[in-house]
Amino acid sequence: MSENIAEVDDASWDAEVLAAAAPVLVDFWAPWCGPCRTMSPILEELAGEYENLKVLKLNVDDNQATAAKYEVLSIPTMFLFESGEVKKRLIGALPKKKLLEELGPWIGS
Repeated sequence: MSENIAEVDDASWDAEVLAAAAPVLVDFWAPWCGPCRTMSPILEELAGEYENLKVLKLNVDDNQATAAKYEVLSIPTMFLFESGEVKKRLIGALPKKKLLEELGPWIGS
């Protein structure tokens, strides 16, 4: 995918997200989604700047079970998980500044 962001899928979800030691930001996206592509470089920057944050992407077209479980109805939707629990849900493309404001309590920004 990229240098700082890995893909997660239905099969690896529990191990990569729910069992992760650090906070995990998961971007629910699809290749055809324009706003998702807008978020990609912003998420790449976050992943490179915050070592205590794990950033993953989940393709909703290929992983419908997980998208349905978390009731993802529009994309991009991002969830911040900590200790296996959803701490924050963000819907839509957001500027980096707004994303940092929302995630600040978990990433120390």
